[in-house]
Amino acid sequence: MKTEIREVNPFEFSGIKRKNYNFDGYEKNSQHLKMRDGVRIAIEVILPKNLSPNEKISTILMQTRYWRDYKFRIPFKWFIQDMAETKTFYEIGMKRGYGFIRVDVRGTGASFGSRPYPWHEKEVNDGREIIDWIIKQPWSDGSVVTMGGSYLGVTAEYVTTLGHPAVKASSPFSNQWDCYTEVAYPGGLYNHFFIRIWGLLGRALDFNKSRKFLSIMPLVYLFVSGVKPLQSDRKKRLLKEAIKEHFKNTYVFENEDVVVYRNDPLIKQIDDTADDVSVCMKKEQISKSKTPLFCLGGWYDGASCDNIINRFMTYTNPMRAVIGDWDHGLERRANPYFYKQYDVIPDKETQLEGWMDFFDNCRSKENFSEKTLYYYTMGEEKWKKTEVWPPNGHKMQRWYFNIENSITKTQPESESGEDKYKVDFDVTSGKGNRWHTHYAQKMYYAKREKIDKKLLVYDSDPLEKDIEITGHPVITLYLSSTHKDGAVIAYLEDVDEDGKVYNITEGELRFIHRKISSEEPPYNIMVPYHSFKQEDSQLMIPGEITEIKFGFLPTSVMIKKGHKIRIAIAAADKHTFSRYPVEGNPTITLLRNRINSSFIDLPVII
Repeated sequence: MKTEIREVNPFEFSGIKRKNYNFDGYEKNSQHLKMRDGVRIAIEVILPKNLSPNEKISTILMQTRYWRDYKFRIPFKWFIQDMAETKTFYEIGMKRGYGFIRVDVRGTGASFGSRPYPWHEKEVNDGREIIDWIIKQPWSDGSVVTMGGSYLGVTAEYVTTLGHPAVKASSPFSNQWDCYTEVAYPGGLYNHFFIRIWGLLGRALDFNKSRKFLSIMPLVYLFVSGVKPLQSDRKKRLLKEAIKEHFKNTYVFENEDVVVYRNDPLIKQIDDTADDVSVCMKKEQISKSKTPLFCLGGWYDGASCDNIINRFMTYTNPMRAVIGDWDHGLERRANPYFYKQYDVIPDKETQLEGWMDFFDNCRSKENFSEKTLYYYTMGEEKWKKTEVWPPNGHKMQRWYFNIENSITKTQPESESGEDKYKVDFDVTSGKGNRWHTHYAQKMYYAKREKIDKKLLVYDSDPLEKDIEITGHPVITLYLSSTHKDGAVIAYLEDVDEDGKVYNITEGELRFIHRKISSEEPPYNIMVPYHSFKQEDSQLMIPGEITEIKFGFLPTSVMIKKGHKIRIAIAAADKHTFSRYPVEGNPTITLLRNRINSSFIDLPVII
């Protein structure tokens, strides 16, 4: 299956006359900046080598908790200044007239201070003072843009809440937006894989132990021994003092016994909830800033695709939103139809040049005014764009669960149809699923044919023509359980003529969160709104028929003529989510009859 960028290119910006500065390499300097409360923040300044005293350049600000710079091992430190990808990024930026500031956020790297949780208010407000310092430098032209992926994407987006006039644009990608529903508790299910492994990585880095990179970037561990101390700190005295302060940090995995509901306090000593670390709750400040945004994410990168669409529908800012078949770093492909083919399209250099074009376009905020969402349709292998969501031609098409494990467009006629599923808690979607991809792993949804034999599966007849599914599927199940708690994890799949199964997307919901709230959601969404708050929780009554309705994560896929649509239903994913209920072996009964018709609404493009 050949793929290419045709007609629509999300990294192409019209009217840009690219400048090409003749800078001969770059140089780096580091120092501490003292914040308003006395905490010293480590920054790395990366500038062109031959920048003349009268020359002014713009600044790309990146704030990280993963070390602003590396101390390389012997012999690499004798001839390596940066990892190859970082070096290319700096060189492209320099040629386009940008310098870089990289920051260890407070409580991490070579910075002093401690942190009760990520993106604490003090950390966010440090950005204002860092920008104030930048624009006072003799090389600064007074304009700052922010960018970064994952954690850095959140910090980049948070900067727009500060209302600083020097900030001209922001480009967050693959970042966390609603920390409860997208990261820690998708559908109310605790994501033990990501939270534990991410928390342990953060703790190791804060204590200056690079060994944890083995689990995420083994090559980095081969080259890197630790965080880079300040240039003036040759004996690492300041670094050692900073690390001592990091021992006061709290890490997300330490709160597993504290947080269940969205409005639970993050830690026992502080009333702040997951909403206090979720940038989505700053929508008014972000929209008020009018800062142009270039937001990117992948269909299979955790829930990144969902927050791209929700941002697009919620913010009033000028925006180019992009969803591709990418992994967490936009560096590898994540597409079920290209098994183990990871070469990203477009290539990284094209992406980087596109980023610089966007920033060039935003040197004056008035220059960038579009509001467009670009998305990649897998199976068709084609880029598309829209100025509205859902896209034109969108229609919800209803498919009913029916006899003989089928899904049909016709409602069941029988008054007694049902299927029983004894929950298998050993079921797993593997260690390359979307939630593992979010930890920078390769997507790997292999052996779905074998896994589906352990699930409750419903297939359509072979399709009579191609069907494009673009948007959020919504499932409505009428079921009962033998236990008071439990969960449903439902997968949308494509089955080809040879029986090969392709994972498309999924949705999940813990039963106690099944109530559909009448409150207004905190941002615009396309699926039923579950508050996940304690006051809305409801235990199941064993044996009682209950409606369970929830949305899937969005997708855009072309399922080909002759293929079958499959809905596969599980109640556990042992390598990703916690077990519900904690004890017992439930049996779930799914009803599929005329009185209680379970169904799924698929968002098709007509």
